[in-house]
Amino acid sequence: MTTLFHVSDIHFGAEDPAAIAWFADTVRNERPDAVIVTGDLTMRARHAEFAAAGEWLESLGRPVTVEVGNHDLPYFNPFARFLQPYARYARLERMVERPLELPGVAIVPLRTTARFQWRLNWSKGHVSARELATTLSLVDAAPDSHFQIVAAHHPLIELGTRSTANTRGGANALDRLAAAGVRAVLSGHVHDPFDRAVDARGRTIRLIGAGTLSERVRSTPPSFNELRIADGELDVVVRAMV
Repeated sequence: MTTLFHVSDIHFGAEDPAAIAWFADTVRNERPDAVIVTGDLTMRARHAEFAAAGEWLESLGRPVTVEVGNHDLPYFNPFARFLQPYARYARLERMVERPLELPGVAIVPLRTTARFQWRLNWSKGHVSARELATTLSLVDAAPDSHFQIVAAHHPLIELGTRSTANTRGGANALDRLAAAGVRAVLSGHVHDPFDRAVDARGRTIRLIGAGTLSERVRSTPPSFNELRIADGELDVVVRAMV
């Protein structure tokens, strides 16, 4: 069995200290095969926030892959946002959008953030043709026998959560990923967990969202998802801090 911990929206700068300590202790005690972070490591993409996030992730002692969230793009510095939007990830470079191959499981990144959009709210999701093509090439390169999981920040479609993603290009991406054999898409952004099986191109694909470890909770206390994969089947448990 392969065990993954899926966590999202930690928001260093507005993190919940008790929640991040609880998660780190759980990782050290249970030693999952990998940790998947689906974006928004920081609150305002400040250097100090990335430094704290990097130190925390390194302390986990497990393989980690990190997606870029909308809060991880420079907020107060337009020059940095447009010309060097990911420069502050330097310490985390080896973890960012890192494909992971585990026994029987492949985890592939999909970037859903954009430094600019033709709409007022740039926090919402966007899947470009280029980013989708990159992800599909990684999916195609993975062994056919593997359980394929895609990790993104924004949910590809709306699933009735309190917050929304409004991801442009998300429905098309979902169809293309399903057709390519992807079994599940992990995301964050909305700060509440969900697990929904949907039909796309005649195939069933799971859409799984993680909650938050920040002070910015919505309908659910701080939580993360535990994913267990065995014999081609996926079981998801939401683990909430009490």
